[in-house]
Amino acid sequence: MLSTICAFINAAIVQSIPLLFGSIGEIFTEKSGNLNLGIPGIMYMGGISGIIGGYLYEKSADDPVPLLLVLIPLISSLLGSTLLALIYSFLTVTLRANQNVTGLALTTFGIGIGNFFGGSLLSLFGETGSISLIKTGICYKTPLPFYGKLGLFGETFLSFGFLVYLAIAIALISSFVLNRTRVGLNLRAVGENPATADAAGISVTKYKYLATCIGGAIAGLGGLYFVMDYTSGAWTNNGFGDRGWLAVAIVIFAIWKPKSAILSSFLFGGLYIICVYIPGLSSSAKEIIKMLPYLVTIFVLIIISIRQKKENQPPASLGLSYFREDR
Repeated sequence: MLSTICAFINAAIVQSIPLLFGSIGEIFTEKSGNLNLGIPGIMYMGGISGIIGGYLYEKSADDPVPLLLVLIPLISSLLGSTLLALIYSFLTVTLRANQNVTGLALTTFGIGIGNFFGGSLLSLFGETGSISLIKTGICYKTPLPFYGKLGLFGETFLSFGFLVYLAIAIALISSFVLNRTRVGLNLRAVGENPATADAAGISVTKYKYLATCIGGAIAGLGGLYFVMDYTSGAWTNNGFGDRGWLAVAIVIFAIWKPKSAILSSFLFGGLYIICVYIPGLSSSAKEIIKMLPYLVTIFVLIIISIRQKKENQPPASLGLSYFREDR
């Protein structure tokens, strides 16, 4: 029984990491007042950019260096996802396009780019089959060297690749930056009332651009984790499922707090796979369980709306374009 529970916890953590990266990235973005519904597309872009970088290096190197097998896909993923976030920032901050429409268009674009290159990358180099970066996947999945000496605890909590611990570290650092630093205070001021922040000498445009691009880069790491760690360096078109949208839902469930997003992502990750660990479930019951994350999010949103606690509300200017001439 204990081993089954530990196996479930381990699997839930594995499922939660893409959600955690995506939700932290979106929290950063929304704190600036930008509502980026393009997170699913950015995660796809981060994943396929990492795949392209890793494939080009594996193909060109006779004896790949493990450090470069990690760094090249990582940098490629950050560049690809940041580029997509930059496009979103230009459209919504500079051109003041509708944020909802732009985000949804970005999701469609990112998924399309991912599926296009995922399906045609090998053929571009005269190869056939599906993408499988075995050497890169092994490097990303390498666990902590001492986890085997700690028994069941090590197997449950310390048997992951470095991206798992990086996700938790980013969440904790994000919480510190948003709540304990001048930069975080300025960012929250921009999200709450950009006109007042502008009058106080804070560059609204700079903070919106930086928050959205940094948030996009973090979300893109969720896509990189999925393709390099979860699927061991393999790409499957439309393989991400609804994880991008779950990440957006977690932002509401965690009430825009990075620390809460850690536990929320773990909860959602557990709900995502709990069907496997409950014997005798009918197909309809499994579908109902898969709906639970969204139902719980709706319930939390209702509670937040009823209680009207200021600290649990979204940024006041979320989703609204800022017109400086109206100040």
